[in-house]
Amino acid sequence: MSEPEPAPRVLVVDDQTLIRTGFRLILTARGIEVVGEAADGAEAVSMARALVPDVVLMDIRMPNMDGLDATRRILRQTPHCRVLMLTTFDLDRYVYTALAIGASGFLLKDVTPEHLAAAVRLVSTGDALLAPSITRRLVERFAADAEDAVGRPPAVPADLASLTPRELEVLALLGRGLSNTELAAHLTLSEATVKSHVARIFAKLSLRDRAQAVVLAYETGLVRPRGADGGSEAVLPGG
Repeated sequence: MSEPEPAPRVLVVDDQTLIRTGFRLILTARGIEVVGEAADGAEAVSMARALVPDVVLMDIRMPNMDGLDATRRILRQTPHCRVLMLTTFDLDRYVYTALAIGASGFLLKDVTPEHLAAAVRLVSTGDALLAPSITRRLVERFAADAEDAVGRPPAVPADLASLTPRELEVLALLGRGLSNTELAAHLTLSEATVKSHVARIFAKLSLRDRAQAVVLAYETGLVRPRGADGGSEAVLPGG
């Protein structure tokens, strides 16, 4: 019998003590270890360096150093750490920038306890937390602001020529926010085969997770918003 996966170690970062305490209680009650709490971005960077958590729950708007700058620094010093952004609004103008600099997704602060715990476990495995409709709206509305907000264009490959036609198709579907289960059903493949395709795509394009894959798919034009109907479409050779 295989050993159960170890519980993820989490650092909670928010300038409101009540929110930090609430998240700690929710996570610990569900078997997830909270290794520390930070009240601002500068404290988060220092604690992440010392504690090396698996996941950082990161508020975007904080005094002294905001969540974006803190995320940038944490991922530079601890590249295997995953950052899950916390926001009050589902179309926070900074969320796209957070994805572009390496965050693995985002949660609304009014998330249910069950969803919070599930999200932390999901992100700790290297997956990304991206709802298709929210992803499309974020990319469509804020992609033009990303360069100014980050200070430089996101570092993404300009050429997808290294991918096979099937891998291009998988990347396009990733860009639309499909999970591995949904990909398998859509392509009539096993989940194991889908996971192999996804792993090869990440290796070829030096992507760390699905969040970066979504950003890449939109920024290279492989996937583009359809418009007001709330969907997206893949732009594939011969399509």
